[in-house]
Amino acid sequence: MKELDEKTLKKLQRVELELLIEFDRICRKNNIKYSITGGTLLGAVRHGGFIPWDDDADVSMLREEYEKFVAVCHDDLDGDRFYFQDIDHTEGYRWGYAKLRRKDSLFLRENQEHMPYEQGIFLDIFPRDSVPDQWLLERVHKFRCFVVRKVLWSEVGRYSENNPIKRKIYSFIRVVTSSKEKNIYHSLLKTSRNNKTKRVRALTFPVPNNEKGYLREWYSAYEDISFENYPLMVESGYLEWLKQEFHNYMELPPVDKRKCHSVVEIKFPEGV
Repeated sequence: MKELDEKTLKKLQRVELELLIEFDRICRKNNIKYSITGGTLLGAVRHGGFIPWDDDADVSMLREEYEKFVAVCHDDLDGDRFYFQDIDHTEGYRWGYAKLRRKDSLFLRENQEHMPYEQGIFLDIFPRDSVPDQWLLERVHKFRCFVVRKVLWSEVGRYSENNPIKRKIYSFIRVVTSSKEKNIYHSLLKTSRNNKTKRVRALTFPVPNNEKGYLREWYSAYEDISFENYPLMVESGYLEWLKQEFHNYMELPPVDKRKCHSVVEIKFPEGV
């Protein structure tokens, strides 16, 4: 496992900025709306760019915008430098969100070395799908999201989980769902397409603080925000999103909480 020193982290962030700029270029060309999200959004507001210790980049899109992006990505993406991955187009891919990756790079996270696809430096692209408004349906939907997340994660969890009993459970899940992962994910997706609901969420990524999701009205309009001196898109309700996600988002975490992901190997394209 490698510790990312400051110099390496800065190089990683430069590549991730390339990915963000390319993603933004495609979206603006095709009138597709998106928002930077997660630590990327927090970094834009609090630091004017990357959080100094952050090692990834995130964007989110309502499902309809995400599908527009996937439809044009093959033709509009700069294929000399980047490639796109998702559960429908990448053999062995097990995430409910997509990745835009940099060619001629490598970013192996701990316990994912065995995954059977290219693992270049990446940008995470999270579709936002509908959450049912009715209380009972919302609870059932949340449980299904949890189950599908564990099914997809089982390929990693059977190696990464510290508890030996849980490792065995993940191994069992992996065996009984083998070759069915995509169908299981799409079954959940079919129940999450009502674009009139009050809330949205990433189906296979937990919503922090026991929240039901994010208000759809936050994504009703978009504006630009400066990120490392580049204009990137953000949803109009981004401050409310930050309050829900991080509470006192302008407050720096303790030093011992400023951690990167565990990395096994990292390589950069020439010239970075």
